Amino acid sequence: MEFKSLRNIENSFKQIRLYAIVFASVCLVVVGFTIYKSYDFAKEQREKIYVLDKGKSLMLALSQDASINRPVEAKEHIRRFHELFFTLSPDKAAIESNMQRAFNLSDKTAFDYYKDLLEKGYYSRVISGNIQQRVEVDSIKIDFNAYPYQAKTYTTQYIIRASNITKRSLVTSAQLISAVRSDNNPQGFTIEKFTVLENKDIEVIKR
Repeated sequence: MEFKSLRNIENSFKQIRLYAIVFASVCLVVVGFTIYKSYDFAKEQREKIYVLDKGKSLMLALSQDASINRPVEAKEHIRRFHELFFTLSPDKAAIESNMQRAFNLSDKTAFDYYKDLLEKGYYSRVISGNIQQRVEVDSIKIDFNAYPYQAKTYTTQYIIRASNITKRSLVTSAQLISAVRSDNNPQGFTIEKFTVLENKDIEVIKR
């Protein structure tokens, strides 16, 4: 009778040990799953941008994988630079303001091109001749297979005078490198080795 009681105690101990092992294993699985989901959640949160809308409300802007957005941002950076750099009005302050904003998106090569035109009196003629100038970006081709990214931009330039409108073909090339994002450079790129490849008249329209 005592032997049978010992056997029952031993069996009960084995069952308790088995239950303890199973319970510990389940706890480890739950803890591991919780840690994994917490890391995954934290990663998702890092991919979100919170934007304060004019100091009134907090909006959530989901940011996708940077590799997906980067080509779009690169083209927007180049487009914005050309619009600022080649949009001129017969106002010295307006020209200087546009140029300063364009220089925030580029390196010294853009400034050197501006300086060359300035020394040749180009901007003085724009002001004295009451000339308006603007560009329309037709297409932007960027090679993302090699870094720095090689870019080529095709635009149509309009030089508007009182008597006529001169339509010009303007083609430029440049390199793009990644830079720190800021209010002045929201896309986070810098234009290097900026060069004008072509700038020729296409059509003159009488007004």
